[in-house]
Amino acid sequence: MLADRATIFVKAGDGGDGCLSFRREKYIPKGGPNGGDGGAGGDVIAVADEGVQTLLDFRGAHHWRAGRGEHGQGSDRTGADGDDRVLRLPPGTLIYETDDGATPARLIADLAPGDRVVLARGGRGGYGNAHFKSATNQTPRQTTPGEPGEEKTLLLELKLIADVGLIGKPNAGKSTLLAALTRATPRIADYPFTTLEPQLGVAQLDPARRVVIADIPGLIEGAAQGAGLGHEFLRHVERTRVLVHVVEVKPADGSDPLKNYRAIREELAGYAPALAEKEEVIAVSKLDLLPTEDDRAEAVRLIQRELRLGHDAAVVGVSSATGLGLRGLLEAVWRRVGKREPGWAGSAPADRPR
Repeated sequence: MLADRATIFVKAGDGGDGCLSFRREKYIPKGGPNGGDGGAGGDVIAVADEGVQTLLDFRGAHHWRAGRGEHGQGSDRTGADGDDRVLRLPPGTLIYETDDGATPARLIADLAPGDRVVLARGGRGGYGNAHFKSATNQTPRQTTPGEPGEEKTLLLELKLIADVGLIGKPNAGKSTLLAALTRATPRIADYPFTTLEPQLGVAQLDPARRVVIADIPGLIEGAAQGAGLGHEFLRHVERTRVLVHVVEVKPADGSDPLKNYRAIREELAGYAPALAEKEEVIAVSKLDLLPTEDDRAEAVRLIQRELRLGHDAAVVGVSSATGLGLRGLLEAVWRRVGKREPGWAGSAPADRPR
């Protein structure tokens, strides 16, 4: 299960109170103030851990608290600082402060691998009376309490970190294509929305070249306004560098593949214009349904011509069942991904409807 959204409450530790104490020892008639300061409260810290894949741990545990600082003690003993609470989150997690638990109000962090971000700071420890002693105030009875730690309600939102995102209508063959290109084993069936959550796989062209591919749930019209899987689809597209748009050569529902392509492009642009500007490779899928090689080549040319994509556009005919065109598809993708390290594609969150 891919848990990609969670609301949590975090509370940093309160600072310990300062101590009111005077030195009392036998044969020493004039003991001075020796009350120690309180310890600082612990912080709540987010760490991007590449070994964590989902937000599932945060769906069942909503309250996360750091340790309180200990109170100061006599003999000038400072209280111990409270323990930090470390939240290990997947890279690609957006952390928002929120008022109602559902609507982002302010972006606190966009976690890249290895990032460490303080989400809530612990309170400072209070001063003991030893802090206030002076030549004119030799027996101070003044102390201060520890400061309260910060507390916040946070919305966590995970976006997949992948080089390539497979997009297309439901039943376009994305899951089958992912399985053919990688060793991933997505659930595959002949009905809409077989893929209800994103699936990841790694395709290796050779020992030095590999790309991370995400099969994104299928898209329907109105997704930019939340219809169907809506934002669950589009949120994950934002992180990918290259889109592979899977278009059925002969859709099983009898629809027009050209209209299907345009409908998805409109949804991308409607959700966030930056998505429509991502580099794209079109994979004309299920070519094994056409009887001859000439028919397959003509189908690819027809789609390229009718969409007015130009000769430099990457349109590749493929068949997941027979392996036709899969190598060419990966090479076309690699030319666009380039030699950048796979994984982090940390774009800023796009403006989009909520």
